[in-house]
Amino acid sequence: MDLHLGKIIKQLRVEQSVTQEELAEFLGISFQAVSKWKTGTT
Repeated sequence: MDLHLGKIIKQLRVEQSVTQEELAEFLGISFQAVSKWKTGTT
């Protein structure tokens, strides 16, 4: 089963007007990690 987690994260970010950088800062991770989630790399 493929959940397309990256698409879900992006949709929620857009709905809340949150950038990848803001999400990363809130989570205490790098924005590159968020980007990798979005692309499905990790």
